[in-house]
Amino acid sequence: IQNILNFERDYSDLTTIKLEENYRSTKAIVAVANSVISRNKNQLKKDVFTSNEDGDQIEIIRAGSDNEEGRIIASTIFETCQKQGLRFSDFAILYRTNAQSRSFEESLRRLNIKYRIIGGLSFYQRKEIKDLMAYLRFAVNPADEEAFKRIINYPKRGIGDTSVEKILVSAYEHDIPLWDVVQNAHSFLGGRAGVSVDDFSTMIKAFQIEIERKDAFEAASSVAKQSGLLRELYEDKTIEGLSRYENVQELLNAIKEYVDNTENEDKSLGAFLQEIALLTDNDQDKSQTDAITLMTIHASKGLEFKQVFVVGMEEDLFPSQMMMQSREDLEEERRLFYVASTRAMDKLYLSYALTRYRFGRLLNCEPSRFLEEVNPAMLKVTKRLSATRDMPGAFRKEGPPGAAGFIGIKKQPETRLPTAMNVHTPSPDFKPSNTNGLKEGQLVEHPKFGFGKVQKIETEGLNKKASIQFEHFGEKTLLLSFAKLRIID
Repeated sequence: IQNILNFERDYSDLTTIKLEENYRSTKAIVAVANSVISRNKNQLKKDVFTSNEDGDQIEIIRAGSDNEEGRIIASTIFETCQKQGLRFSDFAILYRTNAQSRSFEESLRRLNIKYRIIGGLSFYQRKEIKDLMAYLRFAVNPADEEAFKRIINYPKRGIGDTSVEKILVSAYEHDIPLWDVVQNAHSFLGGRAGVSVDDFSTMIKAFQIEIERKDAFEAASSVAKQSGLLRELYEDKTIEGLSRYENVQELLNAIKEYVDNTENEDKSLGAFLQEIALLTDNDQDKSQTDAITLMTIHASKGLEFKQVFVVGMEEDLFPSQMMMQSREDLEEERRLFYVASTRAMDKLYLSYALTRYRFGRLLNCEPSRFLEEVNPAMLKVTKRLSATRDMPGAFRKEGPPGAAGFIGIKKQPETRLPTAMNVHTPSPDFKPSNTNGLKEGQLVEHPKFGFGKVQKIETEGLNKKASIQFEHFGEKTLLLSFAKLRIID
C-alpha cells in the first residue's frame, strides 16, 4: 500500500483519474464500506458512490457461539433460497482465517446444501486434520489400515516404507489382525525399525487407556500432544505452518464443544468420530456449479455475489489479533473489511458470536470495532439466540428500532433430540462383538441406546454402516468401525 500512497510524491507530473462509481453494490452497502474506510489516515481520498437502488439495511447477526453462527447462516441461506428463488451460487460466506470454515461446512452439510471452498481445501480434507483424525481413528479402531499407514511414520520415527509393507504383508500371510503384528513387531521386524514400531504400539496402547478413561476432548488433546503432531506444527513458524496449527486447534475446539453439548449423552471419542465420519461420508461434488462459495476475504478480491455473509466480526478475529500492533496494521484490516463488504451486490450480512472456543476454553467475545464504526442508521441488528443460551453484557443496548446498538428480538425455536426416559444400562455380560459379519434383521445391544434391530447395512468407500431401529431411541445410523455392538441373534 505504501507504494501507492507514495506514488504522487515520487511522480510529480502524474495525472490522477479517480474511479469513484461503484456499479455492483446498493447504496446501503457502499455507505457502510465508506463509513469504515473513511477512518483510515493513510489513504488516497475517494468519494465512492453508486446509482444503484438504496437496497436493504445491512443485517447484523448476533449468535451465541461460533457453531450457532454456522447454523443460523446455513438456515438463513436455505430459507432465502426458498422464499426468493435464488440459487446457492448467489451466496458467499467470507471469513478472516481458514480455520473458521469448519462450523459453516458442518452446518451446510447437515442441511444437505452444496458448497465449494475457494483457495483451499474443505476443513476435514486438510492434511493436518486428516493426520490427527487418523491418530484418533487408529487409537479407537486399530484395524484401520489407512489410518495406520498415515501415522506410522508421522512425525518421523525411523520406520520406512519397506518396514510398513512387511507389517501389512505379515498380517495378510498369517491371517491375523494388523494390530497383532504391530504389538509384536520384534517378531516380524529386526533392527531399529522393530524397536520404533514397538515404541509406536506402546504409545497407541497408552492412548487407548486414556480413551477409555477420559472424554473425547481430554483424550484427543492428549493424542495431539503425545504423538508429537502438535509440536511438529507449532515449530513451523511460516504463515502456512501457523494456519495448519490453527486448524488443529479448531478441530480440538470442535471436540470440546461436542463434549460440552448437553444433548450429547455419549462424550466418548468414538462417538465423536462416528458423528464426524457420518457427516463427511458423502464428500462434496467438486463439479457442482450451484453451490455456496466459502473463502477467506483475501481470496475474494475481484469477485461478486448477490448476497454475502462476512462472519466472525469480533475483536482479535477481525480485526486480527496479529494486526493490532500498529495503526498501519489496523488500517490494512479496514481495507480488508472494505473488500469484504463490497463483494455484495444486493444484501450484506455481518455476523459475530458472543462465545468462541479457543485452545479448548470457552471465551467471551467482543464485537468488532468495525461494527461500532458503521453509522447505526444503516444497520438492522437481529438477535438470534435461543432463550437458554442468551448471555448478558455483549453489544446490547435497549432502544427503539434504528437506534444505535438496538437488537430486535427474533428467537429461533430451540430443538432438542428425543431421549429415552432412562439411559440404558448395559447387560452384565455385555461385550462388543465382531461386527464384520453383521446382517440385516439381527438383534443387537448398544451400551447407550439399548436393544435394537438392524434395518440396513451399507458400505461406502472405507466405511461400513448399519441403520438400527432401537426400542427407545428410534433409528440411528452407526459406523461399525466405531460402534460397540453386542450381537444377540
